Amino acid sequence: MRTSRIVAVGAAGIAAALALSACSSGGNGNNNAGGDNTSKAGTIEAPDGAGKTLTVWSMTGDLSDDTIAAINKKFEADTGAKVKVETQQWKDIATKITTALATDTPPDVIDIGNTQVSTFAASGGLADLTAYKDAFAQGQTWLGGLADPAMVDGKLYAVPSFGATRTVIYNKKTWEAAGVTAAPTSYDELKAALDKVKAKNPASDFSAFYLPGQYWYAGMQWIWDAGGDIATQQDGKWVAGFSSSEAQAGLTEWKTFQNTYSSKASQTLNTDKPDQDQVFADGKAGAIIGNNWEIGAITKANPDIKTEDLGTFAMPGSSGKTQPVMLAGSDWGIAVKGQQQDLARYWVKIAASPDIQKNNVVSDGWIPNSTEAGQAALDGGTLTEQQTAFFQAAQNSKATPASGNWASLEDPGMKQFFQSIASGAKSPADAAKAWDDTVNSTLNQ
Repeated sequence: MRTSRIVAVGAAGIAAALALSACSSGGNGNNNAGGDNTSKAGTIEAPDGAGKTLTVWSMTGDLSDDTIAAINKKFEADTGAKVKVETQQWKDIATKITTALATDTPPDVIDIGNTQVSTFAASGGLADLTAYKDAFAQGQTWLGGLADPAMVDGKLYAVPSFGATRTVIYNKKTWEAAGVTAAPTSYDELKAALDKVKAKNPASDFSAFYLPGQYWYAGMQWIWDAGGDIATQQDGKWVAGFSSSEAQAGLTEWKTFQNTYSSKASQTLNTDKPDQDQVFADGKAGAIIGNNWEIGAITKANPDIKTEDLGTFAMPGSSGKTQPVMLAGSDWGIAVKGQQQDLARYWVKIAASPDIQKNNVVSDGWIPNSTEAGQAALDGGTLTEQQTAFFQAAQNSKATPASGNWASLEDPGMKQFFQSIASGAKSPADAAKAWDDTVNSTLNQ
């Protein structure tokens, strides 16, 4: 699911942006398309939808049928309108969304990957929802990794739906054999534990903590933990941040950690070749940073490893807090050319509501869209041992720059940047100087 979303973003997003820019005659953020005479400015009230049908595009593998049905039930009861849900497949989804948004009869509501929002917003395909931000939030504080990408040039173009993130997955038996019986709660405790695991497993192809050099999603956690960032907006321009003192400190610590606890061969690798779950399942790694679905992948690859043999914990940072994590997930966008803006906003409000988030999204296995809903799940005692760490990690989340040009920097650029540092081909300072120039020129095109 999540890997499909990541693949769908990439270069296709750039193609989508160009195509939509050429096709769209809109892009003016008209929030009153289709009439909205019953709601006060900035509020979202149930409109009269008798005889109308709202079209919603939902991605396969995202919210469950039960959750979508719960949203639709309340929506139909409150408005009298019907909902037509069209489940979309991941293959060529960016192109399909581009084409749909450029027509005069697009779907009213679209399920969009959080890092895709800026692409379609910058191209004029999504409605400007800024005036309704508080009404959508409903007193909740959205997770930064979902909310930040939805804000483009200070305006809101999508509403957070759910999230998924990475955390540390470790083999309890491997750690116990090395004398480590509890998950670490600080960065120093983590390194001390890994020193023991490394000493117990001296083989050159064993990684106490397998962390491939190209794994930039994980590498960014060290930069964010040190107070650095990919890029920030200053006076209307993007300014790359890898050369900052904070980012340099994070990169230096990441390189030290990677070189110390991951195999030398991993310095030039990513997580797919070889698959890090297979490396873990083969007993060649004591820990990895992975998604929640990777627990099932590990136990499937090696049936001798049981779910209860795997522990999880939010990655502690040298800052004294957990490292900020990159959040994958979905946001709900409303087509700017849609003719039922008031109905669309009301449907999205229900989907983002505390009730749906706490009662349905969590049951689906996803991380809810707000810190409050996430904390409620943690306090409720219903999460499994493995789930808990993912929810804890998500409370401190970040995202890539909300720029329509960002996607072209991810692959292979970010991979090569981190690899060059992990392998020693470049110093953190030299690598950052060259990469900052590329980031600046790309984001500010």
